Amino acid sequence: MPSGGSRNSLVVGRVIGDVLDPFQSTIPVRVSYGNRDVTNGCELKPSHVFNQPRVTIGGNDLRNFYTLVMVDPDAPSPSNPNCREYLHWLVTDIPATTGVNFGNVIVNYEKPLPSMGIHRFVFVLFRQPGRQTVYAPGWRQNFNTREFAELYNLNSPVAALFFNCQRESGSGGRTMMN
Repeated sequence: MPSGGSRNSLVVGRVIGDVLDPFQSTIPVRVSYGNRDVTNGCELKPSHVFNQPRVTIGGNDLRNFYTLVMVDPDAPSPSNPNCREYLHWLVTDIPATTGVNFGNVIVNYEKPLPSMGIHRFVFVLFRQPGRQTVYAPGWRQNFNTREFAELYNLNSPVAALFFNCQRESGSGGRTMMN
């Protein structure tokens, strides 16, 4: 979704750069945990994101299918992201105008549990070239959204959203203590 201000929140949050190359958002996507909508840069606690979110995808042609990827580019910690990116969820074959419940879950949702620092959790939506053209990666850690998109000819994303999350007791800015 486009940002409301003059600066793109995906750039400000370093999602563009760390996870994605610049792209134009063309499909509306809504992600919500219970009654909390995810907006770029919002903060959610692990207790808010315990269960799989509800995701609805816009568009107007049921013949178009989408892949949703959820990654943590800050694993295991923002100061040492040597597992970047950690794959939390992968759903394919989602028809336009529907949600993830109509898609094919390739990698089950794994709830975010950051132990150190503030982590970004990024949802990326790609339009597939056809149905059943995307398969499961062999692992969750060191997943690479750009390489994944290239491997399956997904081209540029059509939408992306991210939220920040830190351990339940964390508050405020970045910390270097456990």
